[in-house]
Amino acid sequence: QVQLVESGGGLVQAGGSLGLSCAASGRTFSTNIVGWFRQAPGKEREFVAASRSRTGNPYYADSVTGRFTISRDNAKNTVALQMNSLKPEDTAVYYCALKNGQFWSNNVLRTPGTYDYWGQGTQVTVSS
Repeated sequence: QVQLVESGGGLVQAGGSLGLSCAASGRTFSTNIVGWFRQAPGKEREFVAASRSRTGNPYYADSVTGRFTISRDNAKNTVALQMNSLKPEDTAVYYCALKNGQFWSNNVLRTPGTYDYWGQGTQVTVSS
């Protein structure tokens, strides 16, 4: 049984920074893709960032490029999302997700329905 647990959400002022962390149990990260998604009230879940296991090259949504950084520690089975220069529109519940396999296109990585396991989510609120 795979379990993903996010932590680190909270309230921050616009322009501030916040770090999220996701820990996995029951399945190693090292041979899988890990991603971050977010969902604001009344909106669909949207892609934020992903990390491929083999190359480690990150992939970001345009809306967060240059502000967010995804990093993974395969030895500890954790993935982090460092969020800088936060904006009110970044307010959402943030989810960690794991996708089996490694060789998937960016289109697949952007699609929530293709991921196999999800965390429970952590709230991030950015005040103006």
